[in-house]
Amino acid sequence: MKILNITIKDEDGEVRLDRWVKRNYPQFTQGMIQKLCRTGQIRVDKKRIQASTHLNTGNVVRLPLVEKDVLSSKKNHDMDSHFSKKVKSWIIYEDSDLFVINKPSGIAVQGGSNVRFHIDGMLEALRENSNYRPCLVHRLDKDTSGILLIARHPAAAAKLTAAFRGRAVKKIYWAITTGRPVSSSGRVTLPLLKVERPGESYVVVSEENKNAQKAVTEYMVKDYAARKFAWVELYPLTGRMHQLRVHCSAMNCPILGDRKYNQVNGSLEGFPELLHLHARAIIIPHPQGGYLEVEVELSSHMKETFKRLGFDMPSGNCVKVNKNKKYN
Repeated sequence: MKILNITIKDEDGEVRLDRWVKRNYPQFTQGMIQKLCRTGQIRVDKKRIQASTHLNTGNVVRLPLVEKDVLSSKKNHDMDSHFSKKVKSWIIYEDSDLFVINKPSGIAVQGGSNVRFHIDGMLEALRENSNYRPCLVHRLDKDTSGILLIARHPAAAAKLTAAFRGRAVKKIYWAITTGRPVSSSGRVTLPLLKVERPGESYVVVSEENKNAQKAVTEYMVKDYAARKFAWVELYPLTGRMHQLRVHCSAMNCPILGDRKYNQVNGSLEGFPELLHLHARAIIIPHPQGGYLEVEVELSSHMKETFKRLGFDMPSGNCVKVNKNKKYN
């Protein structure tokens, strides 16, 4: 049996011993960890501890390694090298704490039924020489293109996740809608309820069901083509499933190419049969302080539609890291 003595780093973040072990050595079950702690085989700074003990930077964990090491145990044998290269090509910014990709439409962020390739499954390829597998800190729908943030290590993931949960993040989406909102700007405050059917999940507006969740979206019309199409900037103040798509549909201007919530779908006009919803920009506290501001260029099908409708083509990728800035 090989005995490891591992020093806890800042990048590990504040974490319980059992969670740290399972994160880095997934071959250990909760029962195994508790037994090894009871028998004194797992120790922290040479002292007996419980599985629930919180670790601090500088602690030394004694761990008996009973199986293969973390790198081989975490290896994704189903990883497709071509797809992982594509994921790398989507990176528009990276530093020691995180990286940002411009996700194309049609690529799933996480696995599910009938999903072979997804971003989460390819993150092992982005580990490089780090001891930590990169991890997702938020999500995008499969058919939504645009900004996706990924943390390089647990400490950064904890800070970024806390920012999303604490509503300290400003997210800006662009959509092309079929129809134009009655008002040029406004706020939608319709609660949403997730509905499950065999092989399908979708969301409906429900102001009466007590299980419906509060959902708030602000919007501004940036341009329009007669009253048939509009370029709408959307600011989700909550993060519900399909929130922007359902709120646009509730305003009688569903998003172009939305097969789930747009009955007309816009494809009858000869436009690309893809969802015209793009995570355009984000402003978020950087793990090292200050703020990270990112804008990403439109997906190819939205560029085509912008050109056809005569909308001004926006600039491409833009990243700013201002570690002294305070954002309100």
